[in-house]
Formats: sequence, C-alpha cells, structure tokens
Amino acid sequence: MENKMLELLKTRRSVRSYKPEQIAAQELDAVLEAGTYAPTGMGMQSPVIVAVQDAPTRQAVMELNQQARGGSGDPYYGAPTIVLVLADPERGTCVEDGACVLCNMMNAAHSLGLASCWIHGEREMFQLPEGKALLRQWGLPETLRGVGSIALGYAAGPLPQPKPRKEGYIHKV
Repeated sequence: MENKMLELLKTRRSVRSYKPEQIAAQELDAVLEAGTYAPTGMGMQSPVIVAVQDAPTRQAVMELNQQARGGSGDPYYGAPTIVLVLADPERGTCVEDGACVLCNMMNAAHSLGLASCWIHGEREMFQLPEGKALLRQWGLPETLRGVGSIALGYAAGPLPQPKPRKEGYIHKV
C-alpha cells in the first residue's frame, strides 16, 4: 500500500549532526503547531512546549542537560534549535502526552525537510534548582516535569539508513 504519511514515518531518522544555520521562523511555527495537535489524555493538552533559539538560552539549556546527565559535549549535536516538552505531573498521562507531542513534532519536521533527534535528560534537568530557575525565568510553573526534547535543524549530511526491523516486532493474535 502506498501512502504519503506511511512513507514519511518510514523515512524519518534521528540526526546527530546539524548545520549551524537557524531554521526559518515559518518552519519552526509549523513544527510547534504540529505538536499542539498531538493526542493527549482526555484531550487535556497538559504539555508545554518551549522553543529555544537564542544562543545564550541554548547554551544554558545545553549546560543544564550536561549537568543533569553528566558528561561533556553538546547533547543536542549542534542543532541551532532545541524544543523542550514539559508537562503537568498531576496528569496521569503527562509522560505519554509529552511523548506524543515530541513524535508529532519530529514527524512534522521531517515532512518539512528538517532534521531532528529526541534528546533525554529533561526530567532530571528540571528537577535541579537551575532548571526550576529557568522555568521561573520563562514564566512557567516550577512544578512542570521535563518529558524530553528535540534537537532541530538542517542535517549536516545525508540521513542515516534505517536498521532492519527486528524479528518478532509484530504479533497478530
């Protein structure tokens, strides 16, 4: 069966090397809007999306991720845009809701010719005092839980090739 959406899903890849040029505002807006159309538990739309593009804030987020997870280097692989997803931990589906938002944005990015990669560490980042300070600075509640983020930009090279699908992935009963 041929279907544009299915082909999009099959060809999206996580990218770990980005060009330094910033993505266009209309591309970012389209990706962010796609995130707002993700399914959420009971339609409550609990996630909050924070787009980071200015260099000082990007640096602060990068350093916070390094601190939370340990290690060095850029955990966002040089992507000029970081999109953070947080959610209200009082919602029983906060993690699932945030994951759907992240997936929608990655698929939308791919449809626009942008590259992305899901990055972890946001849960730990926003439990730190420095993370809570960033939330306050952005006018957001300190109680939000970090779910994940995406590195977003233009790929510095060709997209990686897909791995073969694992044996036993699907069971029909």
